[in-house]
Parts: sequence; C-alpha cells; structure tokens
Amino acid sequence: MSLLDRMENQKTTGKPGNPGESEDKLSDPYLLIKRKIHSDIIDSVNKKGKANVDREAMRQFINDAVNSDENNIPRVDRIRIAVEIFNDIMGYGPLEELLDNPDYSEIMVNGPNHVYVESAGKLELTGITFRDDAHVINVIDRIVSQIGRHIDESSPMVDARLPDGSRVNAVIPPISLVGPVLTIRKFGKKTDNSQKAY
Repeated sequence: MSLLDRMENQKTTGKPGNPGESEDKLSDPYLLIKRKIHSDIIDSVNKKGKANVDREAMRQFINDAVNSDENNIPRVDRIRIAVEIFNDIMGYGPLEELLDNPDYSEIMVNGPNHVYVESAGKLELTGITFRDDAHVINVIDRIVSQIGRHIDESSPMVDARLPDGSRVNAVIPPISLVGPVLTIRKFGKKTDNSQKAY
C-alpha cells in the first residue's frame, strides 16, 4: 500500500491527528461539492480517452459543472469555486495564488494547515489551507514531476531547482514528523501570469 493510500485510509477511518470530515465542512462549506465536481470532471475526461486537456477546455468543463443547477452553488461563489477547482486540476492548488504573487519571496508549507509566506523579510502565516496531507503531497508531486523528479515513501525528500530558477525542498513522512513539508524560494524574474490567469 502506497503512502498516499495509507494517508487516505487514515483520513476515512478518522484516526487521531487527521482532521475529520466535519471539521473540513466547517472550514469550507463547499468542500464536498468541489470534490464531487473534481471527481466528475476527471472521470469524464478519462471516459473520453483524452491524455491531455488544454486549459480552455478544462475551464469550460469546470464552468459547466459549477453553473449546473444540480450542484446548487450560489452565483456569488461560483467564480471562486471554479478557480479553486481549476487550480487543483491544472495548477498547484492552494499555492497558485502565492506563486503568482511577486511580493512573496518564499513559501513554506508545514502540513496541510500551516502555510507561511515571506514578504520584505517578514514571515507571516496565511489563511490558506490544504484538505489534508494527501492534498499537499499531490501538489508537491505535481511541482517536482515537471523537472523529472518524484517523491514517495521510498524517496521522501527532494531538493531541486525549477526552470524559473526557484529552489524547491520537499520532505514527506516517514522522514517528516509533522506531515508533508514544502519550501519554495522564488528566484528569477516574475512569472508570466497571462498563461495562468483563470
């Protein structure tokens, strides 16, 4: 059984140390519907046999699902939810807005509930959270896989440089005792957001 499978199993069995689903619902009232839409879109793409889906097509899939009456999402929240789902599927999830912000020189993730940024030499805790440890590991894997690296329980640590010059260091259990840990030290010129904007 892989590390992600074990973490998912711990979450569903509600062992101590993992946030319960009721706690997740309190922090994000749309958590279950976002998971459903995410799962439905991935299933739909897989059934169509598409290995890759371009960004515009994915935006359309998501917008159609979010605007569907069956999902009962208030209009005022639809854009935000669509962006969050898009970032989870095509980007780096909750980290996307931090990576796009040129004011932040460093991003530090200490488990799913503690995301810090460094701005002008000052470290501050953000209000950004991940669903659980598996969500953090999924984002870490997505970041490091673009440079041909991987992270799992047999190789639980990665130290690498991204194409834009940023340094990435990631450590996951069993080496990390606080859950998945990720640090991104941003270097180089500002990212071109025209490709990423929702």
